[in-house]
Amino acid sequence: MKLTVYDCTRPVAAIGLRFLCRYQYRNRKKKLPDGPLIVVSNHLSWLDIPLIGLGIPRQIAFIAKKEYFRSPLHRRLVDIYGGFTVERGAVDGTALKKAFQVLDEGRCLGIFPEGTRSKGLKLQQGHVGTAFIALHKNAYILPIGVSGTEKIRDKFDRITHILYRPKVVINIGEPFKLPDTQGHPTRVVRDQCTDIIMHHIAELLPESYRGVYGNNAHPQG
Repeated sequence: MKLTVYDCTRPVAAIGLRFLCRYQYRNRKKKLPDGPLIVVSNHLSWLDIPLIGLGIPRQIAFIAKKEYFRSPLHRRLVDIYGGFTVERGAVDGTALKKAFQVLDEGRCLGIFPEGTRSKGLKLQQGHVGTAFIALHKNAYILPIGVSGTEKIRDKFDRITHILYRPKVVINIGEPFKLPDTQGHPTRVVRDQCTDIIMHHIAELLPESYRGVYGNNAHPQG
């Protein structure tokens, strides 16, 4: 099997991240379903991306917000690691086609359904795009809850914090599929499926991170 940049840089990233935090994986999977798979997670820091990537045995093509392309470094990283950008707040047909292509090739797609980082740390309302893609391609969904990455920036606030290595937890759930729908899913169905996805993520987070999904009720999927 041909090694990619993604594969070759994983050991380096694993070591580098150890200098920034004490990361811990829970329920790490040795094997995931073959075929189309969407990895979904809450989003606290850009470091969520490499930490999730290290914890999943399959290569992930992450969808990043288009604002990342304002930085040449971020643009280059997105390109090298097989990701692509999406225009937030609009129907981005180009990004949708690329997402479908990733899944049609049996690859793994990475999406943060909130659409942006949560500055308040709490889980925000999810957007329906993830559910739409998953329903259209009948893809498995792998939920992940990340907590603690927001504390890494404290290292750089003051020189006295340079040796500070906060604990970060990447809690990996079980793959699931959304309920089968007849025909084109309506907006109501997409909203219901989005709630299912977000509750799966919320269940993997400490209560203080669950935000609008903080109740114990879980839609049946």
